[in-house]
Amino acid sequence: MQPTPVSPPRMPAPTAAEKFKNWLNKEAVSGWLFVLPVVIGTGMFMYRALNASRGISFTSWDLLQPPSFNGLENYRIMFTRDGKFVQALGNTLFFVATLVPIGIVCAMALAILVNRKMRGLAFFRAAFYLPHITSTIAIAAVWIWIFNPDFGLVNTLLGRLGVQALPRWFESTVWAKPALLTIRVWQVSGYYMIFFLAGLQTIPDDLYEAAAIDGANAWQKIRLITIPLLSNTTFFAVIMLTIESFNIFESIYIITEGGPGGSTNTLLYYIYTEAFQSYRMGYASAVAWVLFFILFVLTAGQFWLRRRAE
Repeated sequence: MQPTPVSPPRMPAPTAAEKFKNWLNKEAVSGWLFVLPVVIGTGMFMYRALNASRGISFTSWDLLQPPSFNGLENYRIMFTRDGKFVQALGNTLFFVATLVPIGIVCAMALAILVNRKMRGLAFFRAAFYLPHITSTIAIAAVWIWIFNPDFGLVNTLLGRLGVQALPRWFESTVWAKPALLTIRVWQVSGYYMIFFLAGLQTIPDDLYEAAAIDGANAWQKIRLITIPLLSNTTFFAVIMLTIESFNIFESIYIITEGGPGGSTNTLLYYIYTEAFQSYRMGYASAVAWVLFFILFVLTAGQFWLRRRAE
């Protein structure tokens, strides 16, 4: 006689609490729960404003008279007859093309610098991060003095180095943008340093020890280990800094007011002047939606390139 097959014991059905726990353990669900407060806040406080702005962009409205529908007239003027918009777009692209790579390199360099055991480490980390949380007005006052063309720190040092034609900085159409770029790099480097520092602390020390045994020098360790393993952090930082570069406003508002000659007039500052100085709310809304479309396309393109590279 053949033995009667013994069926395996039946596992008890998971309880409702276990099902809920398993559901929470899914990575996608956990991620959505973390961003849920922001999504709710955006839906409650921004959706109606965005929808209203979209409608206003097709009108002519000076805040005094009721808005009148004018179709695509604002967009037609923007791309065919408005030289200030083209200038503001060019200035904005300059800040994006320079601030993003320089800021990322400086932030990563600072993170590597403070990702080691040394005396006063907490002080240096706090000092590098401090510009990001310092009042923009206080920062502007200090940098206006530093770049003062007559008795500022920068021109004093350049004069002692023998430079004859000292830049006029914020008074010059050539040097105003580099001066503002310097300020923004100084402000954002410490903030993005925190992200890279967190990424560095997830890299196992064994990889660096193995590379040292193979004879790799410091630069080879950075190039072959640090930079590749920080690719996800770099991708996130590039997206965030790109958005921030398009939205540069405070330092321009306080220091240059878009001058001289419109050389520092960016899209966000142009939207502000059109809306609250020229009272062209419809046109300002149209420019804002063009800025949103540019950011959307760039961000989507970065995600597509990232997936293709992977």
